[in-house]
Amino acid sequence: MSQRHRLPGVELVEPSRWRPRLHYELLACAVAGHELIGIDARRLSADDTLVAREVGGVRWHRCLRCDSWLPVGAPAEPARELPPARDEIDLPLRGKPLRDKIVLRLIAANRLLHFVVLGAIAILIFVFASHRDALRGRFYRIVADLQTGAGSDHPASHGLLHEADRAFSLASGTLQLVGVVFLVYALVEGVEAFGLWYQRRWAEYLTFIVTASLLPLEAYELAHRLSALKILTIAINLAVVAYLLWAKRLFGIRGGVAAEHRERARDVGWPALERSAPEAVS
Repeated sequence: MSQRHRLPGVELVEPSRWRPRLHYELLACAVAGHELIGIDARRLSADDTLVAREVGGVRWHRCLRCDSWLPVGAPAEPARELPPARDEIDLPLRGKPLRDKIVLRLIAANRLLHFVVLGAIAILIFVFASHRDALRGRFYRIVADLQTGAGSDHPASHGLLHEADRAFSLASGTLQLVGVVFLVYALVEGVEAFGLWYQRRWAEYLTFIVTASLLPLEAYELAHRLSALKILTIAINLAVVAYLLWAKRLFGIRGGVAAEHRERARDVGWPALERSAPEAVS
């Protein structure tokens, strides 16, 4: 079998040189634990050798996710006579489907952070707009204390104080409109986070369209004022767009969703487990 179609969790050939590769199966097992079948069974049968077997008086159980074989002692109080049949077992994700789930959930976490931050900004804007007159006097008293000339009625012509002064000069309707824009953007990010967490195809398209549409604005801002945060933001968004377009095969690229389904069928399911069984790879 070629390196291009190597089985998840299994290295079939020795590499010519050491090349680090992230095994998502091992990562998932480290966090969620191994997926072992039949550890509560009184005995094993010949039909169970794909997932569990006894060798030299030791029971070995195979992780259905990462293909590790682990020695597990027989249960003191068995809950069943034999391990469950195949149609009773929900197989975990492996290979590229598992990788996609992890990456999409990382993107979802990023979008959830955007949802929280943008939502908080929208709430602050609405609160500010409704209490602006009460806050105006306090603001200018603080500004007067901060200015070099305490008798100045207005803040400096640049910086944070200048931006705050501009906010006080905006009409309430304008402030509320800005708050609505932030709120709508926050809701869109929340919808993206929800859909990506549950691996919905429509969420991938929505995330791609929204993220790609903001890249020109981010590039414009970066060109006019360079900062580490802006560089990090545009780098993350470029990576998200490239991943969705190439790895998730949006808009029919690289075979589209049909090719993705073929990959899933190759990496997940009993045939994939059979191809990576000890007898098959020895």
